Amino acid sequence: MNKEVDVLLSNPYLATLAFFAVAVIALVVFLTIFELVTKYDDWAEIKKGNLSVAMATGGKIFGICNLFRFAILNNDTMIHSLIWAGYGFILLLVAYFIFEFLTPYFKIDEEIKNDNKAVGLLSMMISISLSYVVGACVT
Repeated sequence: MNKEVDVLLSNPYLATLAFFAVAVIALVVFLTIFELVTKYDDWAEIKKGNLSVAMATGGKIFGICNLFRFAILNNDTMIHSLIWAGYGFILLLVAYFIFEFLTPYFKIDEEIKNDNKAVGLLSMMISISLSYVVGACVT
């Protein structure tokens, strides 16, 4: 089975399609997990025009995709790329909880839900920045 998959993935068009499909599916799964840990409904808030939620969610999307970028560039197989991207996602999730913990004066989720653009922007930048830090460590 692995031999057939290797032959298919040796074609750059098929490899790109395969990595794209896996990354999109993983993005949906990872965003669903983020949705479960936030205290607001991301997509309902975005539909209402909450720019802070859109920025925070956009940062998560960028961060997750950036992790995949590094994982794909630095690994030979799909499974290794997925493992590294998954590990990076766990670290982004941990960073989310650390960010919440390190701001005792206000609750991050409440501020983002209330459309505090400064907090939404900061949340976005943390997700993006840490994805580069984690990505640099991918081997």
